[in-house]
Amino acid sequence: KFSDHEERLSVSDREEDEDDVEAALKKEVDQIRASTKQKLRRFQSVESGANNVVFIRTQGIEPDNLVHHILKDMHTTKKKKTRVILRMLPISGTCKAFMEDMKKYTETFFEPWFKAPNKGTFQIVYKARNNSHMSREEVIKELAGVVGSLNPENKVDLNNPQYTVVVEIIKTVCCLSVVRDYVLFRKYNLQEVVKINKEDAQPNPSILTEEQNSEVVKAETEEEKKSCKEVKEENK
Repeated sequence: KFSDHEERLSVSDREEDEDDVEAALKKEVDQIRASTKQKLRRFQSVESGANNVVFIRTQGIEPDNLVHHILKDMHTTKKKKTRVILRMLPISGTCKAFMEDMKKYTETFFEPWFKAPNKGTFQIVYKARNNSHMSREEVIKELAGVVGSLNPENKVDLNNPQYTVVVEIIKTVCCLSVVRDYVLFRKYNLQEVVKINKEDAQPNPSILTEEQNSEVVKAETEEEKKSCKEVKEENK
């Protein structure tokens, strides 16, 4: 039998022990959370499962806007900023690389670009790595059908579409994105986008100064006079 004083001390000790344990657990949880936050970087490399393919996970960044900004800058400045990267493709969504999963996922994924009242011209580009069970023709046909079902006014344009649906399959994962200026930025090729085109180097023939225009007219007039003179001489 314990006296009242001893019992009160025992209860008090238990409460202090419980407080100590609770404080220790809270401290440990805080340390784990702090450690996790440190590990979550803005850019983190992830194993892709395919040779020559680097996958970078982003935190708090829209990959399509970031990549478009990089390519736009390189296209404007024509400054080569990498030697080893060939293409840079943003990935906005992923799902299992099976036709039913892809169709179900894209019905929601495509909405910001193609669901009425939104509309646009589009093309679908397909690439598969370490995967042999998917058919390129089937994937393009089914996904084009999904885009058409969202708004019948969405039309295919293989020359200069407003949007390009990028489908990259790696093993059993389907990586998806909808990008702009795919043709302008040379299929998002970092090596090609900095090259100066012959069309860009030559002045636009439809844009002439007044002086140039007058010289052209003058030359044509002189040529016409010469031609008329030759015709008269022949008639004689």
